[in-house]
Amino acid sequence: MKYKAIICDLDGTLLNEHHTISEETQKTIKKVVDSGVKFIIATGRHHNDAMTFKDMLGLDSFLITSNGAKVHDYENNEIISHNIPAELAKDLLNYNYSDELHKNIYLDEEWFVESPLEEALLFHKESGFHHIVTSFENLVGRDITKFFFISENEEHISHLEKNLREQFTEGFNITLSLGSCLEIMKEGVSKASAIEEVLKREGIDIKDTIAFGDGLNDLEMLSSVGRGFIMGNGSPRLKALLPDNEVIKTNSENGVAQKLRELFL
Repeated sequence: MKYKAIICDLDGTLLNEHHTISEETQKTIKKVVDSGVKFIIATGRHHNDAMTFKDMLGLDSFLITSNGAKVHDYENNEIISHNIPAELAKDLLNYNYSDELHKNIYLDEEWFVESPLEEALLFHKESGFHHIVTSFENLVGRDITKFFFISENEEHISHLEKNLREQFTEGFNITLSLGSCLEIMKEGVSKASAIEEVLKREGIDIKDTIAFGDGLNDLEMLSSVGRGFIMGNGSPRLKALLPDNEVIKTNSENGVAQKLRELFL
């Protein structure tokens, strides 16, 4: 079957262990795109960050970011925005979080943290998109694109996920990208919902697409497309939830490029 579009996650998927796109992967994607297939990035990253990789690939396509909360068009104009309303976000801004967590917030154009985390900046060295340190109290009254929390101790993340799901039964989409990162968007927001909107604009049936991902925030995306591929380095929980989805080579082995050559070249 000739697929019409490819949807691809960034971290742990398209990006290698150095948090960039290898030369091999760039060349492979260019050949596939030149054959007439659309390539669409769908990431949890902020659009100001992800734009770097869209430009690196020379893509003429939509860009899905913040796990579907934002979509930018071919000319990088924002065409879809699903922020958490200020009144609803206030409860999360005022929540009593553990000091063991690194707390992050995306707004329309900015990335805020309450304390700097040098390790996080390694993920953004290509784009130079850096966080701004401020107290979350200063953000009360503003619409929030996405909250996310990081901890090397996955038990802290698991505990936070459990508590937030019990306290906030509606209004939010709470999802793990990996065991070490919990993300919160507006209810109904996901990569899959954004993909549906984008493909409608492109006139492409979702069953005529394939997707690549590695985390639980890719679950709906990988289960709704024609074929969804899980990275070899992907979340064990994701693999268990999608036992029929093919597991390919890891991101450090250029797994996406290898599968694209197999399918398209």
